[in-house]
Amino acid sequence: MANQIGAFFEAMPDREQAIKDVAGHILRSWDPRMRRDLMQYVGDHGDGDLKAVVRDALPSISDATGPV
Repeated sequence: MANQIGAFFEAMPDREQAIKDVAGHILRSWDPRMRRDLMQYVGDHGDGDLKAVVRDALPSISDATGPV
């Protein structure tokens, strides 16, 4: 699901804004359990399966989600 969000925003011409928008969308629309699951997935499997724009948004998502 994170990659679907990333696919939508990666078409934006301003990459920094796209990264902020990915993080903002996930923080606004996903409940805390979903965000923790995403961060747990990355911790267990790495971020290689994620689109670059999603990988670049992870620090903002992690900061707001707290420790896994």
